Amino acid sequence: MSPPDFRAALDRVGPRIKAIRAQRGVTLAALAEVTGISKSTLSRLETGQRKASLELLLPLAQAYQVPLDDLVGAPDVGDPRVRLKPHKVHGRTVLPLTRQPGGLQAWKIVVPRTQRTPELKQHEGYEWLYVLSGRMRLVLGDLDLVLGSGEVAEFDTHVPHWFGSTGDSAAEVLSLFGPEGERVHARARTTD
Repeated sequence: MSPPDFRAALDRVGPRIKAIRAQRGVTLAALAEVTGISKSTLSRLETGQRKASLELLLPLAQAYQVPLDDLVGAPDVGDPRVRLKPHKVHGRTVLPLTRQPGGLQAWKIVVPRTQRTPELKQHEGYEWLYVLSGRMRLVLGDLDLVLGSGEVAEFDTHVPHWFGSTGDSAAEVLSLFGPEGERVHARARTTD
C-alpha cells in the first residue's frame, strides 16, 4: 500500500465508524458514555474533522467488539488463517465466527457440564442452534427438550428461553442469531 493509499484508508475510518454506530442503533451520547470519548470528538472523528488515533480507535473497537482492523479497513495480508479469539461469557466459552457488526451473527459456544440451572430470558431476535457434540437442554416457554449431536432448534427469542447442559457433559453448540428477527433459510436441491 503506497502512502496515498494509507491516506485514503484513513479518510474512510470516520464513515466506517459512523456506519457501524448506525447499524447498531447507538447514539453518540451512549457511545461517549461507554468509551469515555466526548460526543464532540466522536462526531468530529465520524465526519473526518478529527484524525483517527489509537487512543480513539481502541476504545471504539472494544465498545463495538470488533477487531481494530475492521475499524480502519486494514488490507488483507495474504495469510488465509482466521485467528478467532474465544471469550468467557457467563461461564461459557464463546467463539465468534462472524466479524462484521450487525445482521446475522454466528458463534460456537461450549456450555460446561455445570450450567444446568435454567435462567429464562427473552429479547429481540431469532435464534438457530445446532448441537455439534454432547447433549444440550433447551427450555423454550413450556417446552423442556434435550437435543443430541446433529439436532437443530430454531425459535423466536421473544419466547422465554434458556439453553445449557443436561449435566452429563459439556455441549458444543453452533448458534446463529439474527438480532432483528432474521431467520436462517435452509435450501436443499432436490434430485429427480
